[in-house]
Amino acid sequence: MMDSVLLLVAALAGGLLNAIAGGGSFLTFPALVYVGVPPVAANATGTLALLPGYLSATYAFRNHMAPPPGMSWLGVLGISALGGGLGAALLVITPDAGFQRIVPWLLLVATVAFAASDWLLGRIYRAGRAVPAVVARAVLFGVTLYGGYFNGGVGILLLAALGLVGMRDMGMANGAKNLVSFVLTLIAVILYARADVLVWPLALPMMLAGIVGGLLGGILGRRLPRRLVRAVVILTGAIMTVVFFLKV
Repeated sequence: MMDSVLLLVAALAGGLLNAIAGGGSFLTFPALVYVGVPPVAANATGTLALLPGYLSATYAFRNHMAPPPGMSWLGVLGISALGGGLGAALLVITPDAGFQRIVPWLLLVATVAFAASDWLLGRIYRAGRAVPAVVARAVLFGVTLYGGYFNGGVGILLLAALGLVGMRDMGMANGAKNLVSFVLTLIAVILYARADVLVWPLALPMMLAGIVGGLLGGILGRRLPRRLVRAVVILTGAIMTVVFFLKV
């Protein structure tokens, strides 16, 4: 009973955080591991639990998104699907013991990316320069591959990648980020399901809690101080990173 409550609270809070600032995976993944779900299945199940949030965010930005300069939606989403699919394929063939050793480093990358996001995105979007097209596509592919393997921090990394490929309107980039996140996560979840690594009895209630959290985040996001929310996410990520390093 307590395990179920913990997972629902984690999914609710994760959906809320994702709607306001990101970082929901810092709560859902550790909660699933804590209740005894193997690391690979916990990562896959937590990703599924947050999928509805990406869909609702995409719908919310449907009138405020555009592909990066010089790229079509077909090209962007094709890269996203390929990267997300390959990342998911890599995850399902990774042994739990091996993934458990990698997890602290993935959490560290996600936490640092989130903590440095204001500085990083500010520099990229003020620079006004895009990298060469081949490099841009490679960067986007690399980030979506990471997202298919481990979803934590992918939103910040995608915003950085979209800035590098030439997007200068942060609002438009945020809309594109939501769509790319949904596509890569959907493809990844399909592969997780085919590989039978999803814990459906836990995922479905968490998905519902995540939707409620997202709706609450949409309401509270206009009232809670952004610095406070960011501080909570960074502190949570740092604590979880230390905990998982100690467990290795």
